[in-house]
Amino acid sequence: MGEKLGENQKTIQKSSEKSSEKILRIIKENNEISAEEVAGKLGLSSRAVEKQIAGLKKKGLLKRAGPDKGGHWEAVE
Repeated sequence: MGEKLGENQKTIQKSSEKSSEKILRIIKENNEISAEEVAGKLGLSSRAVEKQIAGLKKKGLLKRAGPDKGGHWEAVE
């Protein structure tokens, strides 16, 4: 049973990785896009996208330049 839980966790983690990759791609295409707009494009909740963005920022893959309104995203490579 513990093995099955591990498989589910891996599936969730893979889904998260895929979502974060999609978010990075969308932001690279339009660095002024809002989390809400990204959510609409991916069919995710705004909260889910905000959590993914927070994770990307924590990993150093994404940063915000300027104010929340009027600023833009920078994908760090």
